[in-house]
Amino acid sequence: MLSEKGKYASATENRRFVWSEIIWPLILEINDVAFSLKQFQMKREQICEKKNITITIASRGLVSLIQKGILLKERDIYSIHFRLIPYMRLKAECDYATAIHEVRIK
Repeated sequence: MLSEKGKYASATENRRFVWSEIIWPLILEINDVAFSLKQFQMKREQICEKKNITITIASRGLVSLIQKGILLKERDIYSIHFRLIPYMRLKAECDYATAIHEVRIK
């Protein structure tokens, strides 16, 4: 449910949250460019319970990251954009702004 924010601001906030709290830590934890839906769901459950946030916010953020091209989906496997792989290999911090910038570079 949207409160004071518009739907675009809310979607961006969801993407930022899911990327910084769930996806990127999961990628660094498993040290792989791809993760399964089951792995995402387990990490999502932990974070949502810890931060007291509903699962729907995380689900919307995941779908939004796919739409932006940061994540690619094939069946129940999700993978990060190829330009983000060097960040993973270096175990570097990759915030949402960096990820969206890398994906948009032609």
